[in-house]
Amino acid sequence: MSFETEIVTCRLYPCRFKQEMAVTKALADAPAQPWKSILRLAVLGTIGSLCVSLALNYLLLFSDALTPFGRGVITATVLPVVICLPLFVFIGLKLAEIRRYRRELNRAATYDGLTGCLNGTVFTSFIERRAVGVSTAGSRSGAFLVIEPEHLRAINLRFGLGWGDEALRLIASTIRSSVRAEDIIGRIGATMFGVFLPGASEDDARNVGERIRESVSRIYFAPQGAEEILAVKVGGVVFEQELAFEDMFRPAEERLFAAQPGDKFELSRVTSN
Repeated sequence: MSFETEIVTCRLYPCRFKQEMAVTKALADAPAQPWKSILRLAVLGTIGSLCVSLALNYLLLFSDALTPFGRGVITATVLPVVICLPLFVFIGLKLAEIRRYRRELNRAATYDGLTGCLNGTVFTSFIERRAVGVSTAGSRSGAFLVIEPEHLRAINLRFGLGWGDEALRLIASTIRSSVRAEDIIGRIGATMFGVFLPGASEDDARNVGERIRESVSRIYFAPQGAEEILAVKVGGVVFEQELAFEDMFRPAEERLFAAQPGDKFELSRVTSN
């Protein structure tokens, strides 16, 4: 913004200009606040330590029963206990709090907060890294499934978004309990899940997909006391060599949209060149 533009903005919109200046000043002052607190704590702590040390030495100075060596021993023992013990306890508590925050941040950056599955970014990145990485012989094949709930929009409209979220949580939990231990699950859209099955054959992928559909259909879901049947559509692709995420997602999504309610899901096959 030029100087002339700032003058015009100040004249035409004085309130807006003042608000912008206040926000700018607050942002400029924000980084200094933690340092001020740290400096204040350091100064007060140092003064407190000096006061304790001077007071202890002053009291010991008038004690005739102690030798100079005894006074030195008491000073060297009491001061670390009085000063260092609370200090290190405080530091330890702060470090534990930082570790807890770091774990929470890592989890929030890795997993979807609603369903507990990997979020789309991490899930996609995992597949992309696997595609460009070096794999051992016989481990480059696998399968990829795309899963989408049916009638979720109707649930949201009838009962509210909260019940729609609960349906997603139940479906995600069912997917996790239906796949193999080595399979990776991610939420790749607002209502879509992806399952990466490393080393899976076509039969393995078909069994996992059918197991997911059957397990979801048996979920008890009764929003506001009205029992609703949950169902999912499944599409998938089987490949013989590692594929980029888009190369496996596209054919799996095509199979998903082509699937009709009640039909068995179909798998595309990508053969090696």
